Parts: sequence; structure tokens; C-alpha cells
Amino acid sequence: MHMDPIMPALVASIVAILGIGLLFHALRQPNVIAYLVAGIILGPSLLGMISDQQVLDRLGQFGVVMLMFFIGMEVSPQKLISKWQVALLGTCLQIGVSISLISLIGYFFNWPLVLCVLLGFIVSLSSTAVVLNLLQTRNELETTHGQNALNVLLAQDIAVIPMLIAISVLSGEKISAGEMTMQIIGGVLLIALCAWIVIRPNFRIPLIGKAVKRDHEFQVFGALLLCFGLALITGLFSLSSALGAFVAGMVVSAAKEAKWVHHSLEPFKTVFVALFFVSVGMLVDISFIIDNWSKVFALALMVLVLNTAINATVFRLLGESWGDSIYTGSILAQIGEFSFILAAVGVSSAVITQADYQLAVAVIVVSLLASPFFISHMRRYASHEQEIPAELASDTVFKEK
Repeated sequence: MHMDPIMPALVASIVAILGIGLLFHALRQPNVIAYLVAGIILGPSLLGMISDQQVLDRLGQFGVVMLMFFIGMEVSPQKLISKWQVALLGTCLQIGVSISLISLIGYFFNWPLVLCVLLGFIVSLSSTAVVLNLLQTRNELETTHGQNALNVLLAQDIAVIPMLIAISVLSGEKISAGEMTMQIIGGVLLIALCAWIVIRPNFRIPLIGKAVKRDHEFQVFGALLLCFGLALITGLFSLSSALGAFVAGMVVSAAKEAKWVHHSLEPFKTVFVALFFVSVGMLVDISFIIDNWSKVFALALMVLVLNTAINATVFRLLGESWGDSIYTGSILAQIGEFSFILAAVGVSSAVITQADYQLAVAVIVVSLLASPFFISHMRRYASHEQEIPAELASDTVFKEK
């Protein structure tokens, strides 16, 4: 018998993810941070155990789709509508202020408009995976700051689509009239589907019968069909597959099917989300960070502080207390996973150079790694504003359930 050449890399990856995951679990850090570190160690900068980055990237994209599907199952359309001011105004102000600050900096360095807009988009997006993990492990998803953060995250994820279109237009790429028409039609259909969910809650999904619900193996494939089916449809309309998966999750939740679907797909989500963050970690060039450590860490710290200040001010203007505003702002301070996609588009559109792309990747990853410690510090500070109980604020790291 001959050993498959991919087997050593597969075993090394599992050992690295498990070992680093257990270490970070003992330190009470989010699992996604452990996956990032595992990717850095396994990547070409250190051990070089995995060479086929493209395959890993493709598998990781499934993780993003499944993550958005699970988020959709956690969302109540009625609550989203009741908090539309937070989602819409909060996200628009965050993006607008970020672009304005970047443009102010770019004015002194003669940066083109498209570069300022791209960088503003990149720093304005937060990490859905990290924040959701934080809120779930702390049982804070239903709290005021938890719902505010979730609403903004959802609006940011939806905003990725017009962001990509804007970058394409500003960079000079031509978008065909047919593609634009398909996107408009797809967007209208998604809005109509969401409206139907609100008007007619507790409906039944016609394709999922009793036989599927009673057989665990059928449940797995039925749940995968629900997740990837609508993701495929939105992709055919030139929209984000992740957006389609999110709406599919909302449909499942409204139909009261979330319990068995969640049970069937939870292991798949865990694996694919891990693969996504491992693939992100593999993008990091350690030698680049060492050579440019002062710039990378200074930019990451600046992003965390500025994003916290911007978000806290936005939530305060929307009527929240300073305690909740500061804490929610710190939760949303890190740069998110969709920013990697924007940065990659910037490279392919010749908006940024490969060196600038490496800098963007390094700053995003450092902001994600520093996020748990930054949030813990800001949590203790925000507790003095009375909205965050002092006994909870005494925790310096994330707690698992």
C-alpha cells in the first residue's frame, strides 16, 4: 500500500489545529484565533506543510457560506426591522467616517480616490465570525449591545456587494448591463422573500418532508440543500453566495426548522470555518511583518482605537449609553474576514500593489489576534458606565459555555 502524498499535510494540519486550539481554549480565547495561528504556522512562511493554497481557499469559502447560514438562523426579521436605524445608520456612518478619515490621510500622500475608498471599505468591516463567537460564548447575543452589534454586522455583510461594485467602477472595470440587471432582479427577489417571511411566519418548507426529519442521514443532505441551494441561486444572479445563505438561514428559522438543521450541519460548519481561517493565516508573510513590524502594529492599533471611537460615537448618537456604546464599539473594532476579499479585489484591479496587499493582510490578521485582549480591556473600562455588570467585566478573556 502506498501513502497518499497529502496525508502528512492533513495529519499535521489536524494536529496543529487541535494542539493550538487546546492551548487557546486553556487561555479562554476564541477558536477562530487558534485557527488563524495554525494557518500561520502551517503556511509557507514557517513550516510550509500545505502548498495548495487555492484548494484551501475554495474550501474556506464554504465556511463563510455556512457561517452566514447559521447567523441567519439566529436572526429574527421582526427584531431586524425594529432596529433598522442601528443597522442602516450605524453601518452607513461607520463606512462614511472611515472613508473620510482615509481620504484625509490620502490627501497628504496624493492617493487616488479609488485607493482611499478601498482602504475605507477594508477598515470599516468587522469580523462576523469573531464577534458571533464572542457573543455566543458569553451568552450576550440577546443583550442590547449584542443585538446592536449583530445588526451592524449583518448590514456590513450585505454592504460588501455594493462595495465590490463600487471598486470595480472606480478602478475602470466595465460591468455589463446584463450583469447589473441580474443583480437588481436578484436583490428585489431577496427583499420580496424577506418581506414574505415577515408577513407569513411559521410556514412549512415544501421540499422538507417528515421522512427527511426522521432520518439523520437525510437530515444532513436536506440541511445542506437548504444552505447551499439559495446560495447557488443568489450566485446565479451575480450576488454574494454568503448573502443567499444568510437569507436561507432566516427562512429556516421562520419555518421553525432551525433545531434539526443546526444539529445536522454544526460539524460541517466547524470544519469549513476552521479551514477558512487557516487559509487566511497562510496568507501571512512572517518575514514581511518582521521587516515592517512597527508599521503593521501601529496601523493595527490605530484601526482598533479609531473603529472603537467611531462605532461608540455612532451608537451614542443612536441613543445608547456610553457604557454600551464603548463596549459595542470595541466588539466591532477589528477588521473582518470579508476585508480579505476586498483587498484581493484591489490587487486584481491594480488598485494596490502586492506589497500593499501584504501590508493589508498583516494589519487585518494582527487586529484579529489582538481583538480579544483589546475587547477585554475596553469591557472593564465600559463597566464603569453601569451598563456592563462589574462581575462580568472582571473576566479578562472570553469564557466558553
